[in-house]
Amino acid sequence: MSKVSTTQDIEIRDTAANMAAADELTDVQGEKMVLNMGPSHPATHGVLRLRLEMDGEIITKAEPDVGYLHRGDEKIAENMTYNQFLPYTDRLDYLAPLANNVHYVLAVEKLLGITDDLPERCQYIRTICCELARVSAHLLGLGAFAMDTGAFTVFLHTFTEREKIYCLIEALTGARFTTSYTRVGGLSRDLPEGWLDELSKFLDEVKINFDETETLLTRNPIFLERTQDVGIITREEAIDFGLSGPNLRGSGVEHDVRKAQPYMIYDRFDFDVPVGTTGDCYDRYAVRILEMRESVKILRQCIADIPGGPINVDDGKIVLPPTEKVMTNMEELIHQFMLVTQGQDAPVGEIYFGAENPKGELGFYIHSLGGGTPHRLKIRAPSFVNLSILSQLLPGHMIADVVAILGSLDFVMGECDR
Repeated sequence: MSKVSTTQDIEIRDTAANMAAADELTDVQGEKMVLNMGPSHPATHGVLRLRLEMDGEIITKAEPDVGYLHRGDEKIAENMTYNQFLPYTDRLDYLAPLANNVHYVLAVEKLLGITDDLPERCQYIRTICCELARVSAHLLGLGAFAMDTGAFTVFLHTFTEREKIYCLIEALTGARFTTSYTRVGGLSRDLPEGWLDELSKFLDEVKINFDETETLLTRNPIFLERTQDVGIITREEAIDFGLSGPNLRGSGVEHDVRKAQPYMIYDRFDFDVPVGTTGDCYDRYAVRILEMRESVKILRQCIADIPGGPINVDDGKIVLPPTEKVMTNMEELIHQFMLVTQGQDAPVGEIYFGAENPKGELGFYIHSLGGGTPHRLKIRAPSFVNLSILSQLLPGHMIADVVAILGSLDFVMGECDR
């Protein structure tokens, strides 16, 4: 990932530095302009408002304003059982609902102390869900990023493949967008017959799409001009601001929760963690392209190794018992009634579980006083944390660079304004 600094880039940086040094004078003279970008703007990828202070076309100050989409998910969780809150996780990073489902229930299962009891088949299917969600989210993120920088054709290519993923998801879960597929202690249903064959066919096709995307972008002079040496986040800045996911790895920090703190069965798979060298918009693009290729490797290993067997833990106090047993056995009927009305009986305590979502580390902190409802639930939304760097990152850039920088960060406001 070599970088080339043009004379124009250096002149722009020098000009920005001089403008910053003369901030006080220009402000007194009233030569600056305040520009509101958003909250209704196609390049903000959601209801994000940026209050930009401009000196000509150079940004001298930037203030991200979030909260326009706030829905109070964390407070809602306090009045629901653990399974009842599951559909709300679909609405966090709504480009990767399957992964949100899995990571939320993993947090609840950690609280219940049943992590080691999950059947092998369940863990393989959950891993497939997470990696399929990663490919889907990155396809849309890169397509929108390319469109923001002028490459509309890429958006059409990536959306075509994403549509195939949605057909697979629909066959698996019965829904395309808000899946609510996972359950505490297992899954709502097993894989349909022939589904893995369809997944394998898709993996063959999507690799061609990756090659096409790279052909259109990786050495495209316009794309390089818009992304290289633009929006540079140094390694130190990425760590200081708590960035995670591709935005952190794009700055050269080799940290992936799947490797650093393996969960489920990720320690069984052979995959690499791509990292950038400069931390600019181009590096963040390249990291996501490579991550999708690694996800395909993981998915192929899952298809080859997935075992048979049950998909839920064998505990009537955790998972709803089979219908035939509920209709013929009083104990199972009682278990079903208790689970539906009161939820799983969680112990007193508090836990945090973080996992590698497409946007970064999605974490759930749960404080339990016992019973089937959390006393407090806090969501660590990676998009919210990643956006915190904008006030540091945008000053010194030109207004046209904002579009490229936002696209490279690949955030979702539904997750940010949880």
